[in-house]
Amino acid sequence: MQALIVGLGSIGKRHLINLRTILPKAEITIYRHHESAGNDLDLYPQANRCVYSLADAIAIEPEITIIANPASLHVETALKLAQAGSSLLIEKPVSNSIKGVHELISLCASRGLTLMIGYNLRFQQAMQTMRQQVLNGSIGKIQCLLAEIGQYLPDWRPESDYSLGVSAQRRLGGGVILELSHELDYARWLMGEVKSVSAQSKKLSDLQINVEDIANIQLTFNSGALGNIHLNMIQRDSSRSCKLIGTEGTLKWDGILNRVNLYSAKTRAWHLIFDKEGANRNEMYVNELQYFLDCVSTGSKPLTSGEDGLRVLEIALAAHKSARLQKTVVV
Repeated sequence: MQALIVGLGSIGKRHLINLRTILPKAEITIYRHHESAGNDLDLYPQANRCVYSLADAIAIEPEITIIANPASLHVETALKLAQAGSSLLIEKPVSNSIKGVHELISLCASRGLTLMIGYNLRFQQAMQTMRQQVLNGSIGKIQCLLAEIGQYLPDWRPESDYSLGVSAQRRLGGGVILELSHELDYARWLMGEVKSVSAQSKKLSDLQINVEDIANIQLTFNSGALGNIHLNMIQRDSSRSCKLIGTEGTLKWDGILNRVNLYSAKTRAWHLIFDKEGANRNEMYVNELQYFLDCVSTGSKPLTSGEDGLRVLEIALAAHKSARLQKTVVV
């Protein structure tokens, strides 16, 4: 198989290593916009070659492409590769703008190409347990979602200068709302479609960034349920959690400890229903990549499709608009 990886930041490197593990005989090409100080193939021996122009990347006729360059370049790159016949795994978010996203979805559909967006939390076992409990009706009718994530931006990728990264720069699609849009994605997955968005966001820290570093987002779902999502990249300790409040109980997901607890109104007690503390975090990325390859092989529509990526982007952009206008935005 001819495989291409576009961009070699932290997530691109992870995908490179995982792809080589899953497909030891694949021909893997890296497309970078510029050469490293050292020889790229010496630095990344899992790859077969490295190219520095999109034309050279397309010339290898990749069957699959993982797009992990800045969000502002996703659609432009993806359209050209889809036109060349490559199935696509695009890192989240699908873009920082709606422009071209509908065209990309239509192009992939018309060419019979897989288009998947990299919302990897759907492949974490603890989050999958949450989803299954929702489908089973374990806590009755869900009336409220409370989710939060706090992580200090300089600690995300300590080997690199955070101020130069995508997360810190508006022109590249950074900011806490787009960078941590995983929470918007799994909120839809657990609760259904979003009807309206009300948000506040600011840059409060002294970090060297030109984007928002904190956001509070209120969601109204089509079901009538409410959601409250807090995102920040200024918190010195790390936390990630989600609570679902239902008529018959409560579900709690701890994304750091990899646990799910269920409170049952019948027993009036908490029950630990999933616990995989200390599990290898890379497992969900391997599962995600293997799932993408399976979709390419079978032609089945991915769990995190282009349409899902578009919907999450619409919610994220509505949050930006709401914060700017200080009004509720219907999506």
